[in-house]
Amino acid sequence: MTSIPRVVPRPGDPPPPPPPNSNPALQPNSDSLPNNFQNLNLNQPPFDAIHFRPIAAISFPWPAASPGSLQQPSLFGMSQPLLNQSMPTISPTMGQTGAPVAGPSKIDVNQIPRPISNSSLIVHETRHGNQANPPPPATSDYIVKDTGNCSPRYLRCTINQIPCTVDLLTASGMQLALLVQPFALPHPSEEPIQVVNFGESGPIRCSRCKGYINPFMKFIDQGRQFICNLCGFTDETPQDYHCNLGPDGRRRDADERPELCRGTVEFVASKEYMVRDPMPTVYFFLIDVSMMAIQTGATAAACNAISQVISELPERPRTAVGIATFDSSIHFYNINRVLQQPLMLIVPDVDDVYTPLQSDIVVQLSECRQHLELLLESIPTMFQHNRTADSAFGAAIKAAFLAIKSTGGKLLVFQSVLPSKGIGAFSARDVEGRTNISAGEKEAHKLLQPAGKTLKTMAIEFAEYQVCVDVFITTQTYVDIASISVIPRTTGGQVYYYHPFSALSDPAKLYNDLKWNVTRPQGFEAVMRMRCSQGIQVQEYHGNFCKRIPTDVDLPGIDCDKTIMVTLKHDDKLQDGSECSFQCALLYTTLDGQRRIRVTTLSLLCTNMLNNLFRSADLDTQFVCMMKQAANEIPSSPLFQVRERLTDRCISILRSYRKFCSTVSSSGQLILPETLKLLPLYILALIKSTGLRADGKLDERSFWINHVSSLSIPLAIPFVYARMVAIHDLNINEENGDLVPCAIPLSSENISNEGIYLLENGEDCLIYSGNSVDPDILRQLFRTSTVDEISNQFVLQQYDNPLSKRLNDLINEIRRQRCSYLRLKFCKKGEPSGSILYSRIYISYQLDPYYFYFDLEEDLNNTTYSNLVPFHYMMMVLNLIDNSYITFFFLSLSSLILPLLFCTGMLFFSYIVEDKSSIGLSYVEFLMHIHRQIQMKM
Repeated sequence: MTSIPRVVPRPGDPPPPPPPNSNPALQPNSDSLPNNFQNLNLNQPPFDAIHFRPIAAISFPWPAASPGSLQQPSLFGMSQPLLNQSMPTISPTMGQTGAPVAGPSKIDVNQIPRPISNSSLIVHETRHGNQANPPPPATSDYIVKDTGNCSPRYLRCTINQIPCTVDLLTASGMQLALLVQPFALPHPSEEPIQVVNFGESGPIRCSRCKGYINPFMKFIDQGRQFICNLCGFTDETPQDYHCNLGPDGRRRDADERPELCRGTVEFVASKEYMVRDPMPTVYFFLIDVSMMAIQTGATAAACNAISQVISELPERPRTAVGIATFDSSIHFYNINRVLQQPLMLIVPDVDDVYTPLQSDIVVQLSECRQHLELLLESIPTMFQHNRTADSAFGAAIKAAFLAIKSTGGKLLVFQSVLPSKGIGAFSARDVEGRTNISAGEKEAHKLLQPAGKTLKTMAIEFAEYQVCVDVFITTQTYVDIASISVIPRTTGGQVYYYHPFSALSDPAKLYNDLKWNVTRPQGFEAVMRMRCSQGIQVQEYHGNFCKRIPTDVDLPGIDCDKTIMVTLKHDDKLQDGSECSFQCALLYTTLDGQRRIRVTTLSLLCTNMLNNLFRSADLDTQFVCMMKQAANEIPSSPLFQVRERLTDRCISILRSYRKFCSTVSSSGQLILPETLKLLPLYILALIKSTGLRADGKLDERSFWINHVSSLSIPLAIPFVYARMVAIHDLNINEENGDLVPCAIPLSSENISNEGIYLLENGEDCLIYSGNSVDPDILRQLFRTSTVDEISNQFVLQQYDNPLSKRLNDLINEIRRQRCSYLRLKFCKKGEPSGSILYSRIYISYQLDPYYFYFDLEEDLNNTTYSNLVPFHYMMMVLNLIDNSYITFFFLSLSSLILPLLFCTGMLFFSYIVEDKSSIGLSYVEFLMHIHRQIQMKM
């Protein structure tokens, strides 16, 4: 252990000498440039978001097809019929070889099901007339009145009537599952969850199944006994809880006791629920200070964000903070207030790490604010000349874990490069093998699995000691998210991905993400269990947690954004007309150090009628469960198989409805159930998403998988089907105060060359402009009269005019709805493609190697991204290779740069999922494909 009494900058090595530029391979020659840069495939980012409400039922009258018939209609780019126009028909035909045969075809695109945004507020009572009310769409705006069943924000079922038998469920083609979001944010107008304290005796529970008292437990024998609604066991009522029954059979005090009239309550846990004192609130920040992180500004952005967040934290007596930095070694800091300034303590051994001090590394926040501010301000300067390119990521988080092992807490890691040293490092061969295999190759899905078991073993140990890990990846290269994400997924944490990191636009998002991470409603050292009525049992849990025993999931951290999927199965036949109950119990520690049990109960009617299953199906929950299951399948199955399974599930559900429930006799009509009419559109959007596209990058797909695994329903649906609004004629309804205009369907027919459009998905926000926009509108919004003068990555400003104010209000409202600070990007129609910039890179380096970085930065500021490749990092690599391979190096470098330099107009249109493209059918064609498959299977 080395102790440094003062935080001072390290002496840096002198910059390496530039290699000779006389190599003829560097001469600008068109023959040396790849000739297919104009045809680069678009790497599609995550899809955008929208609030939806269901629309009226519709059927598609198409003439019946001959057996095995198939057709490829010529629908792309056709004109849009009038609303009152009668619906045309399409006659599918196919040659004997099975190849599609194009023929004249039309369909009224205004009649196909699409999401409709509606700002009207819904008031939802969870039960009415002693029966469960079907919940409103998850993406709608609603206020819940808890009248016995829990709020659908906390617990949703895929079907709001439970099939009595497994055969009935199988016949429907649907799945039976629950989505649990225990800390979901309520509407501001909703009543808060009631807290009930039974004292040292603890809450009333069933002595057999340990289910908690709830509104559906039936009291008998004048209230002296009660029957458990979960297992049917009869228990004696404790004497101090006894109450007589009224004429209706309910306890006379039922409406006065939250646990007997509310679907969601919170019990204060007694000592029997504690194996130790409740843990304090501990935040440990771990910052990457390697050369790449310093050069790109990621370290400075992290330090600034941490400093601002810490300054805004309330000084709770149990809140403690610690900080460490790392590159190829680990640097702890003694921040005890008795010292004049922080002390750096270096741990050079990254194969057998340790904590240099048992105390003073994690200190009470109220005692170290001044030292923390000084330290965070000094770190970027202290490492500004750092030439260490390696990262001891695994060793650093292991050492940080040891520092907070005794208490538990949150470990927030800021990582910029691939782990290359110490515990959990990747060898050069591992890196080459995982990056050089195309995502479309056979067995490529295995690259989405963790590279080894080291990090998984560490993550299980972290979860055992109640350490939750969140990773903020601020990078511009491949970092193997598939391996890194194992730690946050196992510990109840989250991965944040900023790629390529921009020092211009990303610091604001980094700060807001960190602030929300720390201040959002959350709990620590949690354990969750789902209980079901007899006849139904839990099959499997899916989400971000650690599971050590079959019945419980361990959650070192759980917050308002996390959702857990629980799949169910029948183990017995249910009685028609009875009710089936589900109860989720979450034991956790609050930020104030109190142990509580949040109990959420849902009771649904059982049915023997297939019609009732389709009538009560929940589209949002059904689709999000399919989405999460697809994300789980991607690392173990080829992408085409996952896409085929999604399409087959959709066809199976619609075929079952058509065969058993539809009253229409004509086989030429595609009949969609009222509750599931948008399922084909959502499935199509999911198939075209980043996670399932064949041309996606490994890290992008890995992030998508990790993000979807814990995504809530209101954000999951918009994540694949974007919200697009027109901002050139932004009109706000002043009467109802709605700041977000009606969404536009994601079809190019709705995009005008004279318009400006905003498209967002809760993570990113694209602003697209045609090339014929009114210059006056551009001046109002961007203070310029031409689109070419607007940078692709920009910080939106508010100017003194109504249109600019409305645009700013719109984006702020979207950020509030999504609880996320969206990254803004401006997309233009007809921009220069990457090959032009590629030739500039060659010429600039040939003229002056030291000028490469700055020339590239200037070009990128006007094209797509800035601060992409640090000069010193590039020079270090060049020093390791012979001059004859410099051209090869630039070709390799282009694989990092060029995918980001295509026309950003193409990026925008990759979100327009209803159009036909290289990655899938149009929406109309997809509906026709589903119709034909149903006809063939009837």
